[in-house]
Amino acid sequence: MKIVKLTQGTPEWHAHRARHFNASEAGVMLGIFPGVKRSDLIKVRATGIEEEISTFVQKIFDDGHRFEALCRPLAELVISEDLFPCVGEDGKLSASFDGLTMMEDVAWEHKTLNSVLRKALPEAAHTGGTIPLHGEDVTLPAHYCAQMEQQMLVSGADRTLFMASVWDGDTMVESRACWYHSDPELRARIVAGWAQLEQDIAAFTLEPEEAVVVGKAPDQLPGLHIEVTGMVTASNLEAFKSQAMAVLGGINRDLQTDEDFANAEKAVTWAKGVEDRIDAAKANALAQTETIDTLFRTLDDVKEETRRIRLELDKMVKARKVSIRDEIVDAGIRAARAHYDQLDSSLGEYAIRPDHATFAVIGASIKGKRSISSMRDAVSTAVADIKIAASQFAEVIRANISILKNQHQHQSLFADRVMLAQTKSPEDLRNLVAARIGEFERQETERLERQREQIRKEEAEKLAREQEAAKVVDETPPASAKVVQSAPQAQSHFAASTDEIPAKAEKVAQPAGPAKTIKLGDINALIAPLSITADGLAQLGFNPASIDRTAKLYREDQVLEMLRAMMARIKDVGLAMSERKAA
Repeated sequence: MKIVKLTQGTPEWHAHRARHFNASEAGVMLGIFPGVKRSDLIKVRATGIEEEISTFVQKIFDDGHRFEALCRPLAELVISEDLFPCVGEDGKLSASFDGLTMMEDVAWEHKTLNSVLRKALPEAAHTGGTIPLHGEDVTLPAHYCAQMEQQMLVSGADRTLFMASVWDGDTMVESRACWYHSDPELRARIVAGWAQLEQDIAAFTLEPEEAVVVGKAPDQLPGLHIEVTGMVTASNLEAFKSQAMAVLGGINRDLQTDEDFANAEKAVTWAKGVEDRIDAAKANALAQTETIDTLFRTLDDVKEETRRIRLELDKMVKARKVSIRDEIVDAGIRAARAHYDQLDSSLGEYAIRPDHATFAVIGASIKGKRSISSMRDAVSTAVADIKIAASQFAEVIRANISILKNQHQHQSLFADRVMLAQTKSPEDLRNLVAARIGEFERQETERLERQREQIRKEEAEKLAREQEAAKVVDETPPASAKVVQSAPQAQSHFAASTDEIPAKAEKVAQPAGPAKTIKLGDINALIAPLSITADGLAQLGFNPASIDRTAKLYREDQVLEMLRAMMARIKDVGLAMSERKAA
Protein backbone atom coordinates (compact mmCIF):
# COMPACT_ATOMS: atom_id res chain seq x y z
CA MET A 1 0.00 0.00 0.00
CA LYS A 2 1.14 3.51 -0.80
CA ILE A 3 0.42 6.13 1.89
CA VAL A 4 -0.93 9.39 0.43
CA LYS A 5 -0.51 12.57 2.47
CA LEU A 6 -3.93 14.24 2.19
CA THR A 7 -6.16 16.22 4.50
CA GLN A 8 -9.79 15.18 4.43
CA GLY A 9 -12.06 17.78 2.81
CA THR A 10 -9.33 19.61 0.88
CA PRO A 11 -9.46 20.04 -2.93
CA GLU A 12 -6.53 17.61 -3.22
CA TRP A 13 -8.45 15.02 -1.20
CA HIS A 14 -11.51 15.39 -3.42
CA ALA A 15 -9.35 15.14 -6.56
CA HIS A 16 -7.76 11.93 -5.23
CA ARG A 17 -11.19 10.42 -4.54
CA ALA A 18 -12.36 11.30 -8.05
CA ARG A 19 -9.43 9.34 -9.56
CA HIS A 20 -9.80 6.25 -7.39
CA PHE A 21 -12.37 3.70 -6.29
CA ASN A 22 -12.89 4.46 -2.61
CA ALA A 23 -13.70 2.07 0.22
CA SER A 24 -16.49 4.32 1.52
CA GLU A 25 -18.24 3.92 -1.86
CA ALA A 26 -17.88 0.13 -2.08
CA GLY A 27 -21.35 -0.44 -0.62
CA VAL A 28 -22.91 1.99 -3.12
CA MET A 29 -21.05 0.28 -5.98
CA LEU A 30 -22.49 -3.09 -4.90
CA GLY A 31 -25.98 -1.61 -4.60
CA ILE A 32 -26.24 -2.38 -0.85
CA PHE A 33 -25.88 1.12 0.62
CA PRO A 34 -29.20 2.26 2.13
CA GLY A 35 -30.65 5.40 0.58
CA VAL A 36 -28.04 5.78 -2.18
CA LYS A 37 -28.51 4.26 -5.63
CA ARG A 38 -25.76 2.67 -7.69
CA SER A 39 -26.89 4.72 -10.68
CA ASP A 40 -26.19 7.90 -8.67
CA LEU A 41 -22.56 6.85 -8.20
CA ILE A 42 -22.23 6.10 -11.92
CA LYS A 43 -23.58 9.55 -12.77
CA VAL A 44 -21.22 11.32 -10.35
CA ARG A 45 -18.21 9.40 -11.64
CA ALA A 46 -19.16 9.96 -15.30
CA THR A 47 -20.01 13.67 -15.06
CA GLY A 48 -18.27 14.92 -11.91
CA ILE A 49 -21.55 16.53 -10.85
CA GLU A 50 -22.18 16.04 -7.13
CA GLU A 51 -25.03 17.28 -5.00
CA GLU A 52 -24.31 20.07 -2.57
CA ILE A 53 -23.99 18.90 1.04
CA SER A 54 -26.60 20.55 3.22
CA THR A 55 -25.71 22.27 6.47
CA PHE A 56 -27.57 19.54 8.38
CA VAL A 57 -25.63 16.72 6.70
CA GLN A 58 -22.34 18.59 7.13
CA LYS A 59 -23.00 18.85 10.87
CA ILE A 60 -23.52 15.08 11.00
CA PHE A 61 -20.15 14.62 9.27
CA ASP A 62 -18.46 17.06 11.66
CA ASP A 63 -19.90 15.32 14.71
CA GLY A 64 -18.73 11.98 13.31
CA HIS A 65 -15.16 13.24 12.96
CA ARG A 66 -15.25 14.67 16.49
CA PHE A 67 -16.56 11.40 17.96
CA GLU A 68 -13.88 9.53 16.02
CA ALA A 69 -11.08 11.63 17.54
CA LEU A 70 -12.49 11.23 21.04
CA CYS A 71 -12.88 7.45 20.65
CA ARG A 72 -9.43 6.76 19.16
CA PRO A 73 -7.63 6.49 22.56
CA LEU A 74 -10.20 3.89 23.64
CA ALA A 75 -9.52 1.89 20.48
CA GLU A 76 -5.77 2.09 21.15
CA LEU A 77 -6.36 0.55 24.57
CA VAL A 78 -8.23 -2.36 22.98
CA ILE A 79 -5.59 -2.95 20.28
CA SER A 80 -2.65 -2.12 22.61
CA GLU A 81 -1.00 -0.09 19.85
CA ASP A 82 -1.05 3.47 18.58
CA LEU A 83 -3.39 4.23 15.68
CA PHE A 84 -2.68 6.68 12.88
CA PRO A 85 -5.36 8.12 10.55
CA CYS A 86 -4.21 8.02 6.93
CA VAL A 87 -5.17 7.58 3.27
CA GLY A 88 -3.73 4.68 1.28
CA GLU A 89 -3.98 3.45 -2.28
CA ASP A 90 -3.26 0.26 -4.17
CA GLY A 91 -3.58 0.85 -7.89
CA LYS A 92 -7.05 2.29 -8.53
CA LEU A 93 -8.33 1.21 -5.13
CA SER A 94 -8.20 3.72 -2.29
CA ALA A 95 -9.17 3.75 1.39
CA SER A 96 -9.28 6.33 4.16
CA PHE A 97 -8.45 4.85 7.56
CA ASP A 98 -9.76 6.22 10.84
CA GLY A 99 -6.80 4.39 12.34
CA LEU A 100 -4.04 1.99 11.27
CA THR A 101 -1.22 0.46 13.32
CA MET A 102 2.40 1.18 12.45
CA MET A 103 2.80 -2.36 11.01
CA GLU A 104 -0.45 -1.88 9.04
CA ASP A 105 -1.73 -5.24 10.31
CA VAL A 106 -4.72 -3.91 12.31
CA ALA A 107 -7.19 -1.27 11.12
CA TRP A 108 -9.79 0.70 13.05
CA GLU A 109 -13.10 1.98 11.69
CA HIS A 110 -15.40 4.29 13.65
CA LYS A 111 -19.04 5.21 13.07
CA THR A 112 -21.53 7.36 14.95
CA LEU A 113 -23.72 5.05 16.98
CA ASN A 114 -27.27 4.85 15.61
CA SER A 115 -30.35 2.65 16.08
CA VAL A 116 -29.22 0.14 13.44
CA LEU A 117 -25.82 -0.36 15.08
CA ARG A 118 -27.38 -0.54 18.56
CA LYS A 119 -29.45 -3.45 17.32
CA ALA A 120 -26.45 -5.15 15.67
CA LEU A 121 -23.79 -4.72 18.41
CA PRO A 122 -23.89 -5.79 22.06
CA GLU A 123 -23.66 -3.00 24.59
CA ALA A 124 -20.20 -1.96 25.84
CA ALA A 125 -18.64 -5.26 24.81
CA HIS A 126 -15.15 -3.78 24.67
CA THR A 127 -15.18 -2.61 28.28
CA GLY A 128 -15.76 -5.92 29.98
CA GLY A 129 -14.13 -8.83 28.21
CA THR A 130 -13.92 -10.44 24.82
CA ILE A 131 -15.03 -8.36 21.84
CA PRO A 132 -17.45 -10.35 19.63
CA LEU A 133 -16.65 -11.39 16.06
CA HIS A 134 -18.67 -10.30 13.08
CA GLY A 135 -20.27 -13.31 11.43
CA GLU A 136 -20.28 -15.35 14.63
CA ASP A 137 -21.65 -13.33 17.53
CA VAL A 138 -22.88 -10.25 15.64
CA THR A 139 -23.89 -9.31 12.09
CA LEU A 140 -23.01 -5.85 10.82
CA PRO A 141 -24.95 -4.16 7.99
CA ALA A 142 -23.47 -5.25 4.65
CA HIS A 143 -22.28 -1.80 3.50
CA TYR A 144 -20.03 -1.45 6.56
CA CYS A 145 -18.48 -4.84 5.79
CA ALA A 146 -17.83 -3.79 2.18
CA GLN A 147 -16.00 -0.66 3.34
CA MET A 148 -13.79 -2.55 5.81
CA GLU A 149 -13.12 -5.34 3.31
CA GLN A 150 -11.71 -2.85 0.80
CA GLN A 151 -9.70 -1.15 3.54
CA MET A 152 -8.10 -4.50 4.40
CA LEU A 153 -7.57 -5.27 0.72
CA VAL A 154 -5.70 -1.99 0.22
CA SER A 155 -3.67 -2.12 3.45
CA GLY A 156 -3.12 -5.86 3.83
CA ALA A 157 -4.42 -5.68 7.42
CA ASP A 158 -5.33 -8.97 9.12
CA ARG A 159 -8.37 -7.63 11.00
CA THR A 160 -10.36 -4.48 11.73
CA LEU A 161 -11.75 -3.20 15.02
CA PHE A 162 -15.18 -1.72 14.29
CA MET A 163 -16.45 0.75 16.91
CA ALA A 164 -19.51 2.99 17.14
CA SER A 165 -19.89 5.70 19.78
CA VAL A 166 -21.84 8.83 20.66
CA TRP A 167 -20.61 11.67 22.91
CA ASP A 168 -22.02 14.57 24.88
CA GLY A 169 -19.30 17.13 24.65
CA ASP A 170 -16.18 15.28 25.76
CA THR A 171 -18.12 12.68 27.72
CA MET A 172 -18.86 9.35 26.11
CA VAL A 173 -22.54 8.48 26.27
CA GLU A 174 -22.34 5.02 24.73
CA SER A 175 -20.03 2.88 22.59
CA ARG A 176 -20.10 -0.60 21.07
CA ALA A 177 -17.60 -2.69 19.11
CA CYS A 178 -16.79 -5.92 17.26
CA TRP A 179 -13.92 -7.47 15.32
CA TYR A 180 -14.18 -7.89 11.55
CA HIS A 181 -12.12 -10.50 9.68
CA SER A 182 -11.76 -10.74 5.90
CA ASP A 183 -14.42 -12.43 3.75
CA PRO A 184 -12.74 -13.80 0.56
CA GLU A 185 -16.03 -14.00 -1.34
CA LEU A 186 -16.91 -10.38 -0.56
CA ARG A 187 -13.38 -9.30 -1.49
CA ALA A 188 -13.62 -11.02 -4.89
CA ARG A 189 -17.03 -9.45 -5.44
CA ILE A 190 -15.65 -5.98 -4.68
CA VAL A 191 -12.78 -6.36 -7.16
CA ALA A 192 -15.11 -7.60 -9.90
CA GLY A 193 -17.70 -4.98 -8.97
CA TRP A 194 -15.35 -2.05 -9.51
CA ALA A 195 -14.35 -3.49 -12.89
CA GLN A 196 -18.01 -3.67 -13.87
CA LEU A 197 -18.70 -0.14 -12.58
CA GLU A 198 -15.84 1.16 -14.72
CA GLN A 199 -17.52 -0.34 -17.80
CA ASP A 200 -20.88 1.16 -16.79
CA ILE A 201 -19.28 4.59 -16.32
CA ALA A 202 -17.76 4.40 -19.81
CA ALA A 203 -21.18 3.56 -21.28
CA PHE A 204 -23.06 6.28 -19.33
CA THR A 205 -25.11 8.90 -21.19
CA LEU A 206 -26.55 11.87 -19.35
CA GLU A 207 -30.33 12.09 -19.50
CA PRO A 208 -32.58 14.91 -18.29
CA GLU A 209 -33.28 14.68 -14.60
CA GLU A 210 -36.74 13.30 -13.84
CA ALA A 211 -38.69 15.72 -11.70
CA VAL A 212 -41.02 14.64 -8.94
CA VAL A 213 -44.17 13.82 -10.85
CA VAL A 214 -47.53 15.23 -9.75
CA GLY A 215 -50.52 14.53 -11.97
CA LYS A 216 -52.33 17.42 -13.61
CA ALA A 217 -56.00 17.25 -14.53
CA PRO A 218 -57.25 18.72 -17.84
CA ASP A 219 -58.44 22.33 -17.90
CA GLN A 220 -61.62 22.92 -15.96
CA LEU A 221 -64.79 23.12 -18.04
CA PRO A 222 -66.97 26.21 -17.74
CA GLY A 223 -69.70 26.03 -15.17
CA LEU A 224 -72.84 24.53 -16.69
CA HIS A 225 -75.83 26.91 -16.25
CA ILE A 226 -79.34 25.85 -17.24
CA GLU A 227 -82.71 27.47 -16.51
CA VAL A 228 -85.93 26.06 -17.86
CA THR A 229 -89.59 26.99 -17.62
CA GLY A 230 -91.14 24.39 -19.83
CA MET A 231 -88.50 25.23 -22.34
CA VAL A 232 -84.86 26.12 -22.18
CA THR A 233 -84.80 29.79 -21.33
CA ALA A 234 -81.06 30.13 -20.90
CA SER A 235 -78.02 27.89 -21.34
CA ASN A 236 -74.46 27.89 -22.57
CA LEU A 237 -74.75 24.38 -23.98
CA GLU A 238 -73.01 25.06 -27.28
CA ALA A 239 -70.06 26.81 -25.67
CA PHE A 240 -69.90 24.11 -22.97
CA LYS A 241 -69.93 21.33 -25.56
CA SER A 242 -67.35 23.01 -27.81
CA GLN A 243 -64.88 23.62 -24.97
CA ALA A 244 -65.55 20.22 -23.39
CA MET A 245 -64.81 18.39 -26.63
CA ALA A 246 -61.63 20.42 -27.14
CA VAL A 247 -60.38 19.65 -23.65
CA LEU A 248 -61.23 15.96 -23.97
CA GLY A 249 -59.54 15.76 -27.37
CA GLY A 250 -56.37 17.30 -25.96
CA ILE A 251 -55.84 14.63 -23.30
CA ASN A 252 -52.51 12.80 -23.92
CA ARG A 253 -52.84 9.09 -24.68
CA ASP A 254 -49.17 8.40 -25.53
CA LEU A 255 -47.91 7.35 -22.08
CA GLN A 256 -44.12 7.21 -21.77
CA THR A 257 -42.92 8.96 -18.62
CA ASP A 258 -43.92 8.99 -14.97
CA GLU A 259 -45.46 12.43 -15.63
CA ASP A 260 -47.58 11.02 -18.45
CA PHE A 261 -48.91 8.30 -16.18
CA ALA A 262 -49.62 10.69 -13.35
CA ASN A 263 -51.49 13.05 -15.70
CA ALA A 264 -53.52 10.19 -17.14
CA GLU A 265 -54.51 8.91 -13.70
CA LYS A 266 -55.53 12.44 -12.71
CA ALA A 267 -57.58 12.75 -15.91
CA VAL A 268 -59.44 9.54 -15.09
CA THR A 269 -60.52 10.99 -11.75
CA TRP A 270 -61.41 14.31 -13.39
CA ALA A 271 -63.51 12.64 -16.08
CA LYS A 272 -65.53 10.76 -13.49
CA GLY A 273 -66.22 14.11 -11.81
CA VAL A 274 -67.42 15.62 -15.11
CA GLU A 275 -69.80 12.69 -15.58
CA ASP A 276 -71.19 13.15 -12.10
CA ARG A 277 -71.73 16.93 -12.62
CA ILE A 278 -73.53 16.31 -15.92
CA ASP A 279 -75.79 13.81 -14.22
CA ALA A 280 -76.51 16.42 -11.55
CA ALA A 281 -77.30 19.08 -14.19
CA LYS A 282 -79.66 16.68 -15.93
CA ALA A 283 -81.38 15.92 -12.70
CA ASN A 284 -81.75 19.65 -12.01
CA ALA A 285 -83.21 20.24 -15.48
CA LEU A 286 -85.62 17.35 -15.10
CA ALA A 287 -86.87 18.96 -11.95
CA GLN A 288 -87.80 22.05 -14.03
CA THR A 289 -89.21 20.41 -17.16
CA GLU A 290 -90.34 17.06 -18.38
CA THR A 291 -88.70 16.92 -21.77
CA ILE A 292 -86.13 19.00 -23.49
CA ASP A 293 -84.58 16.72 -26.10
CA THR A 294 -81.87 19.11 -27.20
CA LEU A 295 -80.69 19.69 -23.67
CA PHE A 296 -80.51 16.00 -22.87
CA ARG A 297 -78.88 15.03 -26.16
CA THR A 298 -76.20 17.66 -25.65
CA LEU A 299 -75.56 16.60 -22.10
CA ASP A 300 -75.57 12.93 -23.06
CA ASP A 301 -73.06 13.58 -25.85
CA VAL A 302 -70.61 15.28 -23.48
CA LYS A 303 -71.13 12.69 -20.81
CA GLU A 304 -70.68 9.76 -23.18
CA GLU A 305 -67.48 11.22 -24.66
CA THR A 306 -66.18 11.91 -21.17
CA ARG A 307 -66.98 8.36 -20.09
CA ARG A 308 -65.39 6.89 -23.21
CA ILE A 309 -62.15 8.78 -22.71
CA ARG A 310 -62.13 7.96 -19.00
CA LEU A 311 -62.45 4.25 -19.64
CA GLU A 312 -59.91 4.41 -22.47
CA LEU A 313 -57.37 6.26 -20.34
CA ASP A 314 -57.87 3.96 -17.39
CA LYS A 315 -57.28 0.93 -19.60
CA MET A 316 -54.27 2.54 -21.30
CA VAL A 317 -52.67 3.44 -17.95
CA LYS A 318 -52.90 -0.14 -16.72
CA ALA A 319 -51.77 -1.68 -20.01
CA ARG A 320 -48.92 0.77 -20.57
CA LYS A 321 -47.60 0.31 -17.05
CA VAL A 322 -47.42 -3.41 -17.65
CA SER A 323 -45.73 -2.97 -21.04
CA ILE A 324 -43.17 -0.45 -19.74
CA ARG A 325 -42.40 -2.74 -16.81
CA ASP A 326 -41.85 -5.60 -19.26
CA GLU A 327 -39.69 -3.43 -21.52
CA ILE A 328 -37.45 -2.42 -18.60
CA VAL A 329 -37.04 -6.04 -17.46
CA ASP A 330 -36.46 -7.27 -21.02
CA ALA A 331 -33.78 -4.64 -21.59
CA GLY A 332 -32.07 -5.74 -18.38
CA ILE A 333 -32.16 -9.42 -19.38
CA ARG A 334 -30.75 -8.60 -22.82
CA ALA A 335 -27.93 -6.60 -21.23
CA ALA A 336 -27.09 -9.50 -18.89
CA ARG A 337 -27.17 -12.02 -21.75
CA ALA A 338 -24.91 -9.78 -23.83
CA HIS A 339 -22.38 -9.77 -21.00
CA TYR A 340 -22.45 -13.57 -20.84
CA ASP A 341 -22.00 -13.72 -24.64
CA GLN A 342 -18.98 -11.43 -24.39
CA LEU A 343 -17.40 -13.65 -21.73
CA ASP A 344 -18.22 -16.85 -23.63
CA SER A 345 -16.51 -15.56 -26.78
CA SER A 346 -13.15 -16.11 -25.07
CA LEU A 347 -14.01 -19.30 -23.16
CA GLY A 348 -14.68 -21.63 -26.11
CA GLU A 349 -15.82 -25.06 -24.97
CA TYR A 350 -15.82 -23.81 -21.37
CA ALA A 351 -18.59 -21.25 -22.13
CA ILE A 352 -20.94 -20.43 -19.26
CA ARG A 353 -24.52 -21.59 -19.67
CA PRO A 354 -26.72 -19.48 -17.33
CA ASP A 355 -30.08 -20.98 -16.42
CA HIS A 356 -33.45 -19.24 -16.21
CA ALA A 357 -33.06 -18.58 -12.49
CA THR A 358 -30.01 -16.41 -13.20
CA PHE A 359 -32.16 -13.84 -14.98
CA ALA A 360 -35.32 -14.30 -12.89
CA VAL A 361 -33.87 -11.98 -10.24
CA ILE A 362 -34.11 -9.09 -12.72
CA GLY A 363 -37.88 -9.33 -12.89
CA ALA A 364 -38.11 -9.91 -9.15
CA SER A 365 -36.12 -6.72 -8.47
CA ILE A 366 -39.02 -4.44 -9.53
CA LYS A 367 -41.47 -5.98 -7.09
CA GLY A 368 -43.09 -3.19 -5.09
CA LYS A 369 -41.64 -0.44 -7.33
CA ARG A 370 -44.27 2.02 -8.59
CA SER A 371 -42.38 4.64 -10.57
CA ILE A 372 -40.55 4.06 -13.83
CA SER A 373 -37.33 5.55 -12.47
CA SER A 374 -37.33 3.24 -9.43
CA MET A 375 -37.92 0.23 -11.69
CA ARG A 376 -35.05 1.20 -13.96
CA ASP A 377 -32.70 1.71 -11.03
CA ALA A 378 -33.65 -1.63 -9.44
CA VAL A 379 -33.12 -3.49 -12.73
CA SER A 380 -29.81 -1.70 -13.32
CA THR A 381 -28.52 -2.81 -9.92
CA ALA A 382 -29.72 -6.39 -10.44
CA VAL A 383 -28.04 -6.55 -13.86
CA ALA A 384 -24.79 -5.19 -12.39
CA ASP A 385 -24.85 -7.93 -9.73
CA ILE A 386 -25.32 -10.58 -12.43
CA LYS A 387 -22.46 -9.14 -14.50
CA ILE A 388 -20.16 -9.03 -11.48
CA ALA A 389 -20.92 -12.64 -10.56
CA ALA A 390 -20.47 -13.77 -14.19
CA SER A 391 -17.09 -12.00 -14.48
CA GLN A 392 -15.91 -13.61 -11.23
CA PHE A 393 -17.05 -17.02 -12.48
CA ALA A 394 -15.25 -16.48 -15.80
CA GLU A 395 -12.01 -15.61 -13.99
CA VAL A 396 -12.24 -18.85 -11.98
CA ILE A 397 -12.81 -20.82 -15.19
CA ARG A 398 -9.84 -19.12 -16.89
CA ALA A 399 -7.62 -19.99 -13.93
CA ASN A 400 -8.82 -23.61 -14.09
CA ILE A 401 -8.25 -23.75 -17.86
CA SER A 402 -4.66 -22.66 -17.29
CA ILE A 403 -4.19 -25.41 -14.69
CA LEU A 404 -5.57 -28.09 -17.01
CA LYS A 405 -3.60 -26.92 -20.05
CA ASN A 406 -0.34 -27.32 -18.14
CA GLN A 407 -0.92 -31.09 -17.91
CA HIS A 408 0.43 -31.77 -21.42
CA GLN A 409 1.47 -35.39 -20.76
CA HIS A 410 -1.74 -36.34 -18.95
CA GLN A 411 -4.58 -34.87 -21.02
CA SER A 412 -6.24 -38.29 -21.24
CA LEU A 413 -6.81 -38.19 -17.47
CA PHE A 414 -9.10 -35.15 -17.79
CA ALA A 415 -11.83 -36.02 -20.27
CA ASP A 416 -14.21 -34.24 -17.86
CA ARG A 417 -12.15 -31.02 -18.01
CA VAL A 418 -15.14 -28.77 -18.87
CA MET A 419 -17.12 -29.94 -15.86
CA LEU A 420 -14.06 -29.61 -13.62
CA ALA A 421 -13.27 -26.08 -14.83
CA GLN A 422 -16.84 -24.93 -14.15
CA THR A 423 -17.40 -26.60 -10.78
CA LYS A 424 -14.05 -26.52 -8.96
CA SER A 425 -12.13 -23.72 -7.33
CA PRO A 426 -8.54 -23.39 -8.60
CA GLU A 427 -7.20 -24.73 -5.29
CA ASP A 428 -9.51 -27.76 -5.35
CA LEU A 429 -8.67 -28.40 -9.00
CA ARG A 430 -4.92 -28.34 -8.31
CA ASN A 431 -5.41 -30.92 -5.57
CA LEU A 432 -7.57 -33.10 -7.84
CA VAL A 433 -5.04 -32.87 -10.70
CA ALA A 434 -2.22 -33.87 -8.38
CA ALA A 435 -4.27 -36.79 -7.03
CA ARG A 436 -5.17 -38.11 -10.48
CA ILE A 437 -1.63 -37.84 -11.82
CA GLY A 438 -0.25 -39.45 -8.66
CA GLU A 439 -2.64 -42.38 -8.97
CA PHE A 440 -1.85 -42.76 -12.67
CA GLU A 441 1.91 -42.76 -12.04
CA ARG A 442 1.47 -45.30 -9.25
CA GLN A 443 -0.49 -47.62 -11.51
CA GLU A 444 1.98 -47.09 -14.36
CA THR A 445 4.92 -47.88 -12.08
CA GLU A 446 3.23 -51.09 -11.00
CA ARG A 447 2.49 -51.99 -14.64
CA LEU A 448 6.09 -51.43 -15.72
CA GLU A 449 7.34 -53.42 -12.77
CA ARG A 450 5.05 -56.29 -13.74
CA GLN A 451 6.31 -56.02 -17.31
CA ARG A 452 9.95 -56.07 -16.22
CA GLU A 453 9.26 -59.02 -13.96
CA GLN A 454 7.69 -60.86 -16.90
CA ILE A 455 10.74 -60.08 -19.05
CA ARG A 456 13.09 -61.29 -16.31
CA LYS A 457 11.05 -64.47 -16.00
CA GLU A 458 11.15 -65.03 -19.76
CA GLU A 459 14.92 -64.40 -19.81
CA ALA A 460 15.42 -66.96 -17.05
CA GLU A 461 13.29 -69.51 -18.90
CA LYS A 462 15.16 -68.81 -22.13
CA LEU A 463 18.52 -69.22 -20.41
CA ALA A 464 17.37 -72.53 -19.02
CA ARG A 465 16.34 -73.64 -22.50
CA GLU A 466 19.67 -72.51 -23.95
CA GLN A 467 21.57 -74.45 -21.32
CA GLU A 468 19.45 -77.52 -22.04
CA ALA A 469 20.08 -77.08 -25.78
CA ALA A 470 23.82 -76.78 -25.17
CA LYS A 471 23.80 -80.19 -23.53
CA VAL A 472 22.10 -81.65 -26.59
CA VAL A 473 24.70 -80.07 -28.89
CA ASP A 474 27.54 -81.55 -26.87
CA GLU A 475 26.04 -85.00 -27.30
CA THR A 476 25.39 -84.69 -31.09
CA PRO A 477 28.26 -85.45 -33.58
CA PRO A 478 29.14 -82.49 -35.83
CA ALA A 479 28.00 -82.57 -39.44
CA SER A 480 28.48 -79.57 -41.67
CA ALA A 481 25.73 -80.75 -43.99
CA LYS A 482 23.21 -80.31 -41.21
CA VAL A 483 23.51 -76.58 -41.48
CA VAL A 484 21.97 -76.52 -44.90
CA GLN A 485 19.61 -79.44 -44.41
CA SER A 486 18.23 -78.11 -41.13
CA ALA A 487 17.74 -74.57 -42.36
CA PRO A 488 14.08 -74.95 -43.43
CA GLN A 489 13.24 -76.75 -40.18
CA ALA A 490 15.02 -74.08 -38.12
CA GLN A 491 13.12 -71.44 -40.09
CA SER A 492 9.74 -72.88 -39.06
CA HIS A 493 10.86 -73.16 -35.46
CA PHE A 494 11.95 -69.51 -35.49
CA ALA A 495 8.53 -68.48 -36.73
CA ALA A 496 6.94 -70.39 -33.87
CA SER A 497 9.19 -69.14 -31.10
CA THR A 498 12.28 -66.93 -31.28
CA ASP A 499 13.36 -68.31 -27.90
CA GLU A 500 14.13 -71.70 -29.61
CA ILE A 501 16.52 -70.24 -32.23
CA PRO A 502 19.66 -70.50 -30.11
CA ALA A 503 18.90 -74.17 -29.35
CA LYS A 504 18.31 -74.94 -33.03
CA ALA A 505 21.40 -73.03 -34.00
CA GLU A 506 23.49 -75.03 -31.55
CA LYS A 507 22.31 -78.20 -33.28
CA VAL A 508 23.13 -76.75 -36.70
CA ALA A 509 26.36 -74.94 -35.96
CA GLN A 510 28.62 -77.40 -34.16
CA PRO A 511 32.18 -76.28 -33.64
CA ALA A 512 34.47 -79.26 -34.21
CA GLY A 513 37.82 -79.74 -35.95
CA PRO A 514 39.08 -77.05 -38.34
CA ALA A 515 36.95 -73.92 -38.46
CA LYS A 516 34.12 -74.39 -40.91
CA THR A 517 32.27 -71.59 -42.72
CA ILE A 518 28.67 -70.74 -43.59
CA LYS A 519 27.34 -68.38 -46.20
CA LEU A 520 25.44 -65.19 -45.34
CA GLY A 521 22.50 -66.55 -47.35
CA ASP A 522 22.40 -69.70 -45.20
CA ILE A 523 22.35 -67.50 -42.07
CA ASN A 524 19.37 -65.56 -43.47
CA ALA A 525 17.66 -68.86 -44.32
CA LEU A 526 18.19 -69.89 -40.72
CA ILE A 527 16.52 -66.72 -39.24
CA ALA A 528 13.79 -66.40 -41.90
CA PRO A 529 11.41 -64.59 -42.14
CA LEU A 530 13.98 -62.15 -40.69
CA SER A 531 17.15 -61.22 -42.52
CA ILE A 532 20.43 -59.40 -41.89
CA THR A 533 23.15 -57.90 -44.07
CA ALA A 534 26.92 -58.12 -43.84
CA ASP A 535 26.91 -54.52 -42.55
CA GLY A 536 24.40 -55.49 -39.87
CA LEU A 537 26.58 -58.42 -38.73
CA ALA A 538 29.59 -56.11 -38.71
CA GLN A 539 27.72 -53.69 -36.39
CA LEU A 540 27.08 -56.64 -34.07
CA GLY A 541 30.83 -57.46 -34.12
CA PHE A 542 30.96 -60.29 -36.70
CA ASN A 543 33.10 -59.94 -39.83
CA PRO A 544 33.38 -62.46 -42.71
CA ALA A 545 36.01 -65.20 -42.29
CA SER A 546 36.53 -65.19 -46.08
CA ILE A 547 34.89 -64.27 -49.38
CA ASP A 548 34.15 -66.80 -52.11
CA ARG A 549 33.62 -64.75 -55.25
CA THR A 550 30.67 -62.57 -54.17
CA ALA A 551 29.58 -64.75 -51.23
CA LYS A 552 30.64 -63.75 -47.72
CA LEU A 553 31.56 -66.71 -45.54
CA TYR A 554 31.34 -66.70 -41.72
CA ARG A 555 32.65 -69.14 -39.17
CA GLU A 556 30.05 -71.77 -38.25
CA ASP A 557 31.10 -71.76 -34.61
CA GLN A 558 30.01 -68.07 -34.37
CA VAL A 559 26.43 -68.60 -35.56
CA LEU A 560 25.08 -69.13 -32.04
CA GLU A 561 26.73 -65.93 -30.83
CA MET A 562 25.32 -64.06 -33.85
CA LEU A 563 21.77 -65.17 -33.03
CA ARG A 564 22.17 -64.21 -29.37
CA ALA A 565 23.41 -60.77 -30.37
CA MET A 566 20.47 -60.31 -32.74
CA MET A 567 17.96 -61.31 -30.03
CA ALA A 568 19.57 -59.02 -27.46
CA ARG A 569 19.30 -56.12 -29.88
CA ILE A 570 15.61 -56.81 -30.60
CA LYS A 571 14.82 -56.98 -26.88
CA ASP A 572 16.61 -53.69 -26.19
CA VAL A 573 14.53 -51.97 -28.85
CA GLY A 574 11.32 -53.49 -27.47
CA LEU A 575 12.04 -52.32 -23.93
CA ALA A 576 12.87 -48.82 -25.10
CA MET A 577 9.59 -48.57 -27.01
CA SER A 578 7.59 -49.83 -24.02
CA GLU A 579 9.14 -47.23 -21.73
CA ARG A 580 8.48 -44.42 -24.21
CA LYS A 581 4.85 -45.45 -24.52
CA ALA A 582 4.46 -45.61 -20.76
CA ALA A 583 5.95 -42.13 -20.36
